[in-house]
Order: sequence, then C-alpha cells, then structure tokens
Amino acid sequence: MSESPYQLAVILGSVRPGRFGPVVANWLVRQVEQRGDVAVDVIDLADPARPVTGGSTPVVTGQDDAEKALGFAERIGRADAFVVVTPEYNHGYPGELKVAIDSVNMQWHAKPVGFVSYGGISGGLRAVEQLRLVFAELHTVTVRETVSFAMCHGKFDEAGEPLESGPVNQAAKALLEQLGWWARVLRDARANRPYGA
Repeated sequence: MSESPYQLAVILGSVRPGRFGPVVANWLVRQVEQRGDVAVDVIDLADPARPVTGGSTPVVTGQDDAEKALGFAERIGRADAFVVVTPEYNHGYPGELKVAIDSVNMQWHAKPVGFVSYGGISGGLRAVEQLRLVFAELHTVTVRETVSFAMCHGKFDEAGEPLESGPVNQAAKALLEQLGWWARVLRDARANRPYGA
C-alpha cells in the first residue's frame, strides 16, 4: 500500500452572503495541515472573490462557461478523498452544493467522503444524512465519523478557533483517520484495477 500523501478536497458548500462556512472550513484545514499524510485543496463554491484558504471554485451550472466546469471536474478527479463542509438549510443542504455534486459523475467514483456540518440545534446532521444518499448513488464510500457544530455562531472565538476545542479536534482526528484509510486503500485499488460502475 502506498504511503505517499493522499489528495483531500475540502468542499465548502454554502454560497450565501455572510455565510459561516469559511470559519468552519478554515478550522478544518488547520486540522488537516497538522498531519503529514494529506495534501489539501479547498474548493469554495462561492464567488472566487471570497476565497478561503487554498483557492476557490465557483458553483458549476449549465450556464457557466466550459472552463469553469472543466476546472471543477479536474479538481474532483484529482482528489483521493473529500470532506464536504455543509450547513443545514430547512432540514437540508444547499441547492448550490447539489448542483456542483451533480455536475460531475465518474470523478467521484470509488472515493471516500466525510462530512463536517454546522447549523442550529441539529448541527447540520439532517443535511449530512441526505448527502449520504446522494453520494451512495455516485459510487462513493461515506465514512461514519463526522464533526458537527450545533448552534455554531456561539462555538468559535474571534480567531476562528472552537471555544471547546478538545472534543471537536478529537472528532476531526477520528474523521481524518477513517478518511485516510479509505483514501489509500481505494487509491491503490483504482491503480490496480480501474473501477467500473
């Protein structure tokens, strides 16, 4: 099994003005960067004028130009694993996230997906449950461990660090351990035998 770093795409799923997602995504990226086994690419579905760490990609729709769509597809194709950072809107996930997910297909196949969610009292977990169904149809493996922030606006300090960092940092570590195992195993499997869906 290869021990070289795996490619992790962190997908920031909210595009709303004033969104809280960049706070959560930047915290996650800092957790990832503490590890030596991951190369991270942040894919922000919002306007590229509002990037988070690592660059951004606008939402891909049928009206976008081909270059934007190709750029998104290429970044999804290069990744060995994904973490979707999503809020919960009305018991679901953002429509723009669904558009982006559906804009590519084979690039998702035989890769693991993890979730970091945030929101009100449920912490975005209802959005995650719906996303698990969507990603099953795209031939991915969703990992069990998640990180969720209930009542998220009161959970971070001004520097963007969780007020109670111990439990969530530990949850992030568990998520990244599971994701890393699947990323390496499936990367090696795809190299030895192309996945056929």
